[in-house]
Amino acid sequence: MRNFAPVSTQIREVVDRHAIPSTWLAAAAALRPSHLRPMERVPARDVPRQVRRARVSVVVPCYNYAHFLRGAVGSALAQEDVDVQVVIVDDRSPDDTASVAAELAQDPRVTVVSNEQNLGHVRSFNRGLEQADGEFLVRLDADDLLTPGCLSRAVALFRHDPGIGLVYGNPYHFTTATPPAPRSSRVSWTIWSGADWLEERCRRGVNCITTPEAMVRMSVMHQVGPLDTRLRFAQDMELWCRIAAGSAVGRVNGVDQALHRDHDSSMSATDGSPALVDLEERRQVFASVFESTGAALPNAAELHSLATRVLARESVTYADRALDAGDRALAEQFLGFARETAPAVLHERGMSSVQRRTRNEASRSRLRVLRRRLAGVGREFDYVRWAVHGV
Repeated sequence: MRNFAPVSTQIREVVDRHAIPSTWLAAAAALRPSHLRPMERVPARDVPRQVRRARVSVVVPCYNYAHFLRGAVGSALAQEDVDVQVVIVDDRSPDDTASVAAELAQDPRVTVVSNEQNLGHVRSFNRGLEQADGEFLVRLDADDLLTPGCLSRAVALFRHDPGIGLVYGNPYHFTTATPPAPRSSRVSWTIWSGADWLEERCRRGVNCITTPEAMVRMSVMHQVGPLDTRLRFAQDMELWCRIAAGSAVGRVNGVDQALHRDHDSSMSATDGSPALVDLEERRQVFASVFESTGAALPNAAELHSLATRVLARESVTYADRALDAGDRALAEQFLGFARETAPAVLHERGMSSVQRRTRNEASRSRLRVLRRRLAGVGREFDYVRWAVHGV
């Protein structure tokens, strides 16, 4: 199956490399502003340097990542100004994860949970969650790393506003064997209404949090419940949205909060990469959110409809690209997804012609190709805005 990536690798690499600090990227982000408006901005001069210590549980699901596990756990145990609990969940790995985990468990701050059978990363995390007793919670995949001071920085923002249920920051993506040095400038905070933040996710239709850079208030986690086991790889997006439906969302700006390793065997590069699979998963995300905590919002039906229309339009765009590539069968699959998700979208201006193309009733239009390429440029600027502002 073709993978029609919405953002070019070259643009992503340049943006990621210069995200902190960068005035020119901030200027570029202003060309594609977000509808989302913060409830509060806390400038660097008002961000406290010391906060009351907190216990933070870091759950590390691990399958076949023994060669990364020491680094991940070490990055958690090295955190200062917090009391760390690490819960490693070995998902019956065939490599030497069990022995590495046992070695790490010599530190009394580390607990190991061993699955008797392979449960997958979602159920493995939920098993680790059962052992977590911190005031705050982080999920750290075994191939990722926390940056020095990231936990205390997030805790400080939680302390600032008891209504915040989710805090995140910038994840520095890397592909090198040696992790890059995390970057830091002047740390500031952004706080959004959770309902407004969720609306922006519906408007965009995509996730904006990788995972290791996020921290959740444990009392809120208990309220919303564990990861949704019906989802295969977008369960994190669904959790963030469920939390936002009832709690404010904060962001730590100006510093890398985590290092996210991109490699060919990672979940994001395998299960979640083909476009049609990804669309189906995100459709389930919004269905799950609006049958749970999101159902209590006064505009829940409107938001769910907004999200489904966005996904349907994205699918039609993929169908148009598939036709350009000569893959009519794949184009039909994308159109089928749009038809199932939000059929009215297929009658919108610029969308109906794609259906006609599949029936040989319309030729490839240079104007439509130009519009699509301009839309692609817009998505590049969306990525810049995300790197600068996190949304």
